[in-house]
Amino acid sequence: MSSSTPRILALLELLQSRPGATGPQLAESLGVDQRTLRRYMRQLDDLGITVQATRGRRGGYRLRPGFKLPPLLFTGPEAVALSVALLAARRIGVSAGDGASATAEAKLRRVVPADVAELTAQLGDALDFTLPETAATAPPVEVLTVFGEAVARHRRVHFGYRTHDGATGEREFEPYRLVFHSGRWYVVGRDVTRAALRNLRVDRVAGPRLTDVSFTPPEGFDPAAHLLGSLAAVPYRHDVEVLLDLDAAAARDRIPRWAGTVVSTGAGTVLRARAEDLSGMARILAGLGCRFTVRRPAGLRDEVRALAGRLMESADGVT
Repeated sequence: MSSSTPRILALLELLQSRPGATGPQLAESLGVDQRTLRRYMRQLDDLGITVQATRGRRGGYRLRPGFKLPPLLFTGPEAVALSVALLAARRIGVSAGDGASATAEAKLRRVVPADVAELTAQLGDALDFTLPETAATAPPVEVLTVFGEAVARHRRVHFGYRTHDGATGEREFEPYRLVFHSGRWYVVGRDVTRAALRNLRVDRVAGPRLTDVSFTPPEGFDPAAHLLGSLAAVPYRHDVEVLLDLDAAAARDRIPRWAGTVVSTGAGTVLRARAEDLSGMARILAGLGCRFTVRRPAGLRDEVRALAGRLMESADGVT
């Protein structure tokens, strides 16, 4: 790739984003002199990209009317950044459409210069993550874009929905936000059909259709917090309540939002949660670094004792 290519691409971007910029302004932005700038202009003209110059006090350079920058004209650093973003999204499970991320990455490598494609491939092979790979449930892109438009325009959506037990039905929904959590897309908002706030899995939505009915989202509503709070309150086998010797703010910093709800009471800070596996809850409590009192269930006390015993054995070198 020619050493001047990145600056020519940058010039194209400047001409599109700042029509009417003067020669000195463009040269300063690119870090070149005006003679070099004129050479770049000639190279653009050789490529069939006409740059119009206007003289006078309000004169400057602009692309000819109707010209649009090709959508896949990336500089080397931009191509590397996009490739890394696609790799990271795939790793943490953020995906849209079946295999769309992989095909987008393949297309990106085909349209960039060979040396940039090689650099992005090498970077992908060299990159590792501390987060475990998440298995994603990818809804169709068409479904996501309907909800994206509905959120932006505050419009209701009509669609078919399949619940966790396989029952199907029609829904009228006011989407406040799309939220991605643990490999799944959710749409959070008001279910008009049931007159209640709901978190619906987008991969269970069929045939969404934008309606002409508008709505006003509630002020101060936090869709992500609502989703996490709802997931934490899903019925599990055990109802957990623990009194913490810790102020509420510190407890919220140390306890993942999906693990439970932290509240301030007259007796102190209380963690309320639902748990299927009490041994996991015992490990969360042990990692808080504070004293605590298990109010319920009694089985959690047994799990804390068992964990404490294993820790003591490890500290004493017992195998």
